[in-house]
Amino acid sequence: MRVEWAGSGPELLVTIDRTGGGLRTQLEEQLRTAIRTGRLAADEPLPSSRELARTLGLSRGLVQDCYAQLQAEGYLTSRAGSATRVAATVVRPAAPTPSDKGSSQQFPVADFRHGVPDLGLAPREAWAWAVREVCRSVPNAAFDYGEAIGQHRLRAVLASYLTRVRAVCATPADLIVCAGMQQALSLVVDALAADGVDTIAFEDPGSGTAVTRLADRAGMAAVPVPVDGSGLDVDALRRTGARAVLVTPAHQWPTGVVLTGPRRQELIAWARARRGVIIEDDYDAEFRYDRDPVGSLQGLAPDCVVSLGTVSKSLAPALRLGWIIAPVSLAPSLALAKDLADRGSPGLDQLALATLIESGRYDRHLRRARAEYAARRETLIAALTRHAPDLPVTGLAAGFHAVLHLPPATDEAALIATAASRGVGLYGMADLYHAAPPSPQLILGFGNTPRRAIDAGVAAIADLL
Repeated sequence: MRVEWAGSGPELLVTIDRTGGGLRTQLEEQLRTAIRTGRLAADEPLPSSRELARTLGLSRGLVQDCYAQLQAEGYLTSRAGSATRVAATVVRPAAPTPSDKGSSQQFPVADFRHGVPDLGLAPREAWAWAVREVCRSVPNAAFDYGEAIGQHRLRAVLASYLTRVRAVCATPADLIVCAGMQQALSLVVDALAADGVDTIAFEDPGSGTAVTRLADRAGMAAVPVPVDGSGLDVDALRRTGARAVLVTPAHQWPTGVVLTGPRRQELIAWARARRGVIIEDDYDAEFRYDRDPVGSLQGLAPDCVVSLGTVSKSLAPALRLGWIIAPVSLAPSLALAKDLADRGSPGLDQLALATLIESGRYDRHLRRARAEYAARRETLIAALTRHAPDLPVTGLAAGFHAVLHLPPATDEAALIATAASRGVGLYGMADLYHAAPPSPQLILGFGNTPRRAIDAGVAAIADLL
């Protein structure tokens, strides 16, 4: 996509060697090269002859002669009342063809992609209000570099809010603001490696790929631990020899089970006996429907639990705002790691989030979003009841994805490929298992899938189910 500059656009980098002579020749050759190599794109405006002459300390007549020569050669075009522009006919090097890896396939009927909230529900007006309020009211000092661990005001608001709604045990000093879940987990893994932890465990199925990559970089081993109907299998965890484990206790990703009370106590006992660390990803805690809220694991054992949270699902992934609630033993190393990583997350955005929470607009947005996701959940249940009544569906008590259990003989990959040919995006569970999956399953995300598309998507693949 070509950028449309106002007027003649930004300045143009041209260097003139005044000791070498041939000033016009130098200028002409540099402009030719910039056009041939694509530095100046087709139809892009050049600075006016007056402005370029002023910038380079040349005579305006010299620049006009240069422009005239390049127009004669076909490099530039000009018409009365408009800026001199790069000709569209100049042959340029072909742009590299993007690889298929990482490209996003479009599904015109329905895309049941998981892990993404409804991007249309992002509270744009409320966020814009919060940013304006911050810019209007904060002192000049707020525009300076802040503390690397985060603005004190946001840490205080988060500590109070999370203590109230998630039953954490935290003060502002326990919080570190970071750029979303990925950076939070990266900082924690690096801090654990520096503290001598050589093995980290993760739930299977779960976020094994992310953990393994971070562990490899930190020189640690990463081992899978199976999940059953009560959550992480702590007996299996003991056999791994790990001293750290990543869990999603509120709504296990991707099965949707909740870590039960007895299993929570067992996990905490493991951590204290091993002098280990539990990394709690408070995944999907904001969105629950027909079950009582489940408090944070960190509130039960703040001495051995690192709790990670983010607004990527509750507001929007693009904000890149999250937090770590750290035990006293890890707080200094995490603070140093954050300082070295990026000197701190954007301060004004932090203050805007604090303002949004304090004003009550954050909770009002959550209530609206929760109601919409609940309605989509009901739409999905109704569609599956009509078109696949014999297939069990689990994981629907919270979050915005469901797990559809397929018959044992189903070829999961073939089903997904056939659905894609019909314009429906499906995603299997097999890729999230390190051990062999017990049976073929689909993860049906409905966070960013409108209700009408849910109905149409399930109907389009009814015969496959």
